[in-house]
Formats: sequence, C-alpha cells, structure tokens
Amino acid sequence: MPDQQTQPERFGAGTGEAPALQSIRIVLADDHAVVRSGLRLLLDGESEFEVVAEAGDLDSARRYVRGHSPDVLVLDLNMPGGSSLEAIPDIRAESPETQIVVLTMQQEPAFARHALGAGAIGYVLKEAADDELVEAVRRAAAGESYLNPRLGARMASEPPPGPPDDLSERELEVLRLIALGHTNAEIAEQLYLSVRTVETHRAHIQQKLSLSSRAELVGYALKRGLVNA
Repeated sequence: MPDQQTQPERFGAGTGEAPALQSIRIVLADDHAVVRSGLRLLLDGESEFEVVAEAGDLDSARRYVRGHSPDVLVLDLNMPGGSSLEAIPDIRAESPETQIVVLTMQQEPAFARHALGAGAIGYVLKEAADDELVEAVRRAAAGESYLNPRLGARMASEPPPGPPDDLSERELEVLRLIALGHTNAEIAEQLYLSVRTVETHRAHIQQKLSLSSRAELVGYALKRGLVNA
C-alpha cells in the first residue's frame, strides 16, 4: 500500500482535471489511549485531515513531529516526559512549519496566555473538543489562531498578571538585558541610566529573587520566558 505521506493522491493526472486538495497532516499527542482513539475518530471524520502519527508522551510527540513535519500538532498539556508548555518553543524551532493546537483541561487564562505566548496557535478545552477541535485544526493549518470562546472572554475581562516576584517593569528590563549578556555599562547606555542606578536595580533584583550569580539570573529569565533560549 503506497505511503500517503510521500505519494499524495491526485485526480486524473494528465486529464486536465484539477489536483486534489493537499491533506492537512496531523500528529496527535495525548497520554490516554482512549482519548486519542476518540480524537482520532473525530479528526478522521474530516475528509481533508490525515492523522499521520499518535504519541503517548512528549518525547514521542517531538520525534514524530521531526519525522513527519505535520501541518498541525495537537498537543495535550499534561504529558509524560516533561512540560508540554516549556517544550512548545523547542518544537516550533525544530519544525517551524508545524502549527501547535493545545488540547487541555486547564481552563485558567494564565495557562492559555503561557501557551499562546510560547508559540501555540490554538487553545482548545477537552470538554469542548467535539465542537471546537476540528475548527481549531483547520484554522491552524491556514495560519489562523483559535481560542476557546469562553476562555477568551475570561482573558479579555481579566487583566494580565503583573511582573513576577514583585519585580518592577524597570527591574524586568534590567534583568532581560543581564540575561542577554550585557554589562552594567551597556545596560546603562541602552536604558539611559547611570551605571550606579543599574547596579542598584541589579542588587534589588538579586535580593527579591534570592539569586546571586549571573548564571542564576539567566536561568530565572529563561524559565519565566523573559528571553528566548
């Protein structure tokens, strides 16, 4: 049986008929086999969808994305093998053409903000998957975002969280530049501050975070998504 990945079906080659639409190729990642089975039935019910692989853990999901270069990865947030949220930027870097639709039970706006900020294009709640997942995947394949409407309304009504760990906006700016490898003098020049003021901000940052070395500050900034790895 020919491999659908390498030999996409076409109508009447040489007959002048238009070629068939290219399938939307999907990797489905969820750690529950029963859930995956139901989701696959849902997705396979769409004629233009093709589920090319299923993954039960994060490592398998990343491996299948690298191997298949799908149009869309449907990714559960709670997967064995690490943090799906933290893996999103790496997956996007490894396969830039693959859009990520998060499928989750997490209804808190903070999770949605984090996932979308990390590079996901869609955010679907499992409780609404039957109604929303097909639309989210179709939009993702077209490069369009999708957010669960009820969650989107909550995000619009709730202000985004302020700076983490009681850091001021200026301290966040200084921390980002420290993490990017700039010296105090370079930071002072970029922010139009004196070197002594930058040193004071740095001291306050270290005190608030209970961190002392540059490496620790860089690690904190990366973990919080203040800079890209």
